[in-house]
Amino acid sequence: MTSEVFVEKKKLEQPPLEIHTLGDRVLRMPAKRVSRVDSEVRQVVRQMLQTMYSADGIGLAAPQVAIHKQIIVIDCEPDEPANQPLVLINPTIKQFEGEVCVFQEGCLSIPGVYLDVKRPEAIAVAYKDEYGRPQTLTARGLLARAIQHEIDHLNGVMFVDRVENKLALNQELGKHGFSAQAVKSVS
Repeated sequence: MTSEVFVEKKKLEQPPLEIHTLGDRVLRMPAKRVSRVDSEVRQVVRQMLQTMYSADGIGLAAPQVAIHKQIIVIDCEPDEPANQPLVLINPTIKQFEGEVCVFQEGCLSIPGVYLDVKRPEAIAVAYKDEYGRPQTLTARGLLARAIQHEIDHLNGVMFVDRVENKLALNQELGKHGFSAQAVKSVS
Protein backbone atom coordinates (compact mmCIF):
# COMPACT_ATOMS: atom_id res chain seq x y z
CA MET A 1 0.00 0.00 0.00
CA THR A 2 1.42 3.38 -0.98
CA SER A 3 1.15 5.94 1.73
CA GLU A 4 -0.55 9.26 1.14
CA VAL A 5 2.14 11.02 3.21
CA PHE A 6 5.12 10.25 1.02
CA VAL A 7 6.49 13.14 -0.97
CA GLU A 8 8.96 13.47 -3.79
CA LYS A 9 12.52 13.35 -2.45
CA LYS A 10 13.72 16.74 -3.62
CA LYS A 11 14.93 20.06 -2.27
CA LEU A 12 12.38 22.84 -2.15
CA GLU A 13 13.45 26.48 -2.43
CA GLN A 14 10.96 27.31 0.33
CA PRO A 15 10.50 24.29 2.65
CA PRO A 16 7.12 24.46 4.45
CA LEU A 17 8.60 24.44 7.98
CA GLU A 18 11.48 26.24 9.70
CA ILE A 19 14.11 24.13 11.46
CA HIS A 20 15.03 25.64 14.83
CA THR A 21 18.65 25.61 16.00
CA LEU A 22 20.56 24.92 19.21
CA GLY A 23 19.80 27.58 21.81
CA ASP A 24 16.14 27.89 20.79
CA ARG A 25 13.86 27.01 23.74
CA VAL A 26 11.40 25.07 21.55
CA LEU A 27 14.04 22.32 21.20
CA ARG A 28 14.03 21.71 24.94
CA MET A 29 10.27 21.30 25.40
CA PRO A 30 9.05 17.68 25.68
CA ALA A 31 6.62 16.68 22.92
CA LYS A 32 3.07 15.56 23.67
CA ARG A 33 1.67 12.20 22.59
CA VAL A 34 -0.53 12.25 19.51
CA SER A 35 -4.03 11.26 20.64
CA ARG A 36 -5.51 10.70 17.18
CA VAL A 37 -3.71 10.11 13.90
CA ASP A 38 -5.79 11.97 11.31
CA SER A 39 -5.38 13.97 8.09
CA GLU A 40 -3.97 16.92 10.05
CA VAL A 41 -1.18 14.71 11.45
CA ARG A 42 -0.51 13.29 7.96
CA GLN A 43 -0.22 16.85 6.64
CA VAL A 44 2.39 17.62 9.33
CA VAL A 45 4.25 14.44 8.31
CA ARG A 46 4.25 15.54 4.64
CA GLN A 47 5.60 18.98 5.58
CA MET A 48 8.25 17.42 7.85
CA LEU A 49 9.41 15.12 5.03
CA GLN A 50 9.60 18.03 2.56
CA THR A 51 11.56 20.08 5.11
CA MET A 52 13.93 17.17 5.92
CA TYR A 53 14.70 16.46 2.25
CA SER A 54 15.20 20.18 1.58
CA ALA A 55 17.81 20.30 4.37
CA ASP A 56 19.62 17.11 3.23
CA GLY A 57 18.67 15.31 6.44
CA ILE A 58 17.93 11.66 7.20
CA GLY A 59 15.71 12.35 10.21
CA LEU A 60 13.53 15.06 11.66
CA ALA A 61 11.51 15.26 14.87
CA ALA A 62 8.46 17.53 15.18
CA PRO A 63 9.99 19.64 18.02
CA GLN A 64 12.76 20.72 15.61
CA VAL A 65 10.09 22.54 13.59
CA ALA A 66 8.31 23.88 16.72
CA ILE A 67 5.52 21.26 16.64
CA HIS A 68 5.25 19.72 20.08
CA LYS A 69 3.92 16.33 19.05
CA GLN A 70 5.61 12.93 19.18
CA ILE A 71 6.16 12.61 15.42
CA ILE A 72 9.39 11.52 13.73
CA VAL A 73 10.27 11.03 10.06
CA ILE A 74 13.38 9.09 9.00
CA ASP A 75 14.87 8.17 5.64
CA CYS A 76 18.36 6.67 5.82
CA GLU A 77 18.43 6.48 1.99
CA PRO A 78 17.23 9.91 0.82
CA ASP A 79 18.88 9.41 -2.60
CA GLU A 80 16.92 6.19 -3.20
CA PRO A 81 13.49 7.11 -4.64
CA ALA A 82 12.08 3.59 -4.14
CA ASN A 83 12.96 3.49 -0.43
CA GLN A 84 9.99 4.76 1.56
CA PRO A 85 10.64 6.91 4.63
CA LEU A 86 9.67 5.75 8.08
CA VAL A 87 7.00 7.62 10.04
CA LEU A 88 6.96 7.00 13.79
CA ILE A 89 4.18 8.49 15.91
CA ASN A 90 4.39 8.14 19.72
CA PRO A 91 7.54 5.96 19.46
CA THR A 92 8.76 4.06 22.52
CA ILE A 93 11.98 2.08 22.70
CA LYS A 94 11.07 -1.30 24.18
CA GLN A 95 14.54 -2.83 24.22
CA PHE A 96 18.19 -1.98 23.63
CA GLU A 97 20.35 -4.71 22.10
CA GLY A 98 23.91 -5.37 21.05
CA GLU A 99 27.06 -3.44 21.80
CA VAL A 100 27.22 0.21 22.69
CA CYS A 101 28.94 1.83 19.70
CA VAL A 102 30.56 5.19 19.16
CA PHE A 103 29.61 6.87 15.91
CA GLN A 104 29.68 10.42 14.61
CA GLU A 105 26.34 12.21 14.63
CA GLY A 106 25.10 15.49 13.22
CA CYS A 107 21.78 17.30 13.47
CA LEU A 108 19.74 19.62 11.27
CA SER A 109 19.31 21.82 14.34
CA ILE A 110 23.12 22.17 14.76
CA PRO A 111 24.34 22.57 11.16
CA GLY A 112 27.98 21.73 10.51
CA VAL A 113 28.64 20.11 13.91
CA TYR A 114 29.57 16.39 13.88
CA LEU A 115 30.70 14.64 17.05
CA ASP A 116 31.04 11.12 18.47
CA VAL A 117 28.11 9.77 20.50
CA LYS A 118 27.72 6.38 22.24
CA ARG A 119 24.46 4.52 21.60
CA PRO A 120 23.30 0.89 21.57
CA GLU A 121 23.72 -0.62 18.09
CA ALA A 122 20.23 -2.14 17.98
CA ILE A 123 16.80 -1.32 19.40
CA ALA A 124 13.23 -2.59 19.37
CA VAL A 125 10.73 0.25 19.02
CA ALA A 126 6.93 0.37 19.20
CA TYR A 127 5.07 3.17 17.43
CA LYS A 128 2.03 4.09 15.36
CA ASP A 129 2.34 4.55 11.61
CA GLU A 130 0.82 7.39 9.59
CA TYR A 131 -2.58 5.63 9.72
CA GLY A 132 -2.50 5.15 13.50
CA ARG A 133 -1.82 1.41 13.23
CA PRO A 134 0.41 -0.04 15.98
CA GLN A 135 3.79 -1.23 14.65
CA THR A 136 6.98 -2.69 16.06
CA LEU A 137 10.40 -2.61 14.49
CA THR A 138 13.81 -3.97 15.33
CA ALA A 139 16.44 -1.63 13.95
CA ARG A 140 20.22 -1.91 13.75
CA GLY A 141 23.07 0.36 12.72
CA LEU A 142 22.30 3.75 11.21
CA LEU A 143 18.50 3.32 11.44
CA ALA A 144 18.69 2.40 15.15
CA ARG A 145 20.94 5.41 15.78
CA ALA A 146 18.64 7.76 13.83
CA ILE A 147 15.57 6.56 15.76
CA GLN A 148 17.33 7.05 19.12
CA HIS A 149 18.57 10.50 18.05
CA GLU A 150 15.07 11.61 16.98
CA ILE A 151 13.35 10.14 20.08
CA ASP A 152 15.81 12.20 22.15
CA HIS A 153 14.42 15.31 20.42
CA LEU A 154 10.90 14.32 21.56
CA ASN A 155 12.24 14.48 25.13
CA GLY A 156 14.04 17.81 24.70
CA VAL A 157 17.47 16.12 24.46
CA MET A 158 19.95 16.90 21.68
CA PHE A 159 22.89 14.78 20.55
CA VAL A 160 25.42 17.33 21.88
CA ASP A 161 24.00 16.63 25.37
CA ARG A 162 25.40 13.07 25.02
CA VAL A 163 28.90 14.01 23.79
CA GLU A 164 31.54 12.91 26.32
CA ASN A 165 34.54 14.77 24.83
CA LYS A 166 33.79 18.25 26.20
CA LEU A 167 36.88 19.83 24.61
CA ALA A 168 35.89 18.67 21.11
CA LEU A 169 32.28 19.68 21.84
CA ASN A 170 33.21 23.24 22.87
CA GLN A 171 35.60 23.65 19.91
CA GLU A 172 33.07 22.41 17.33
CA LEU A 173 30.19 24.48 18.73
CA GLY A 174 32.36 27.61 18.85
CA LYS A 175 33.63 27.05 15.31
CA HIS A 176 30.03 27.00 14.04
CA GLY A 177 28.75 29.92 16.12
CA PHE A 178 26.85 27.95 18.79
CA SER A 179 27.12 28.50 22.54
CA ALA A 180 28.27 25.66 24.80
CA GLN A 181 25.83 27.15 27.36
CA ALA A 182 22.99 25.67 25.24
CA VAL A 183 24.21 22.11 25.99
CA LYS A 184 22.46 20.24 28.81
CA SER A 185 24.72 17.26 29.54
CA VAL A 186 22.96 13.92 30.12
CA SER A 187 25.95 11.56 30.06
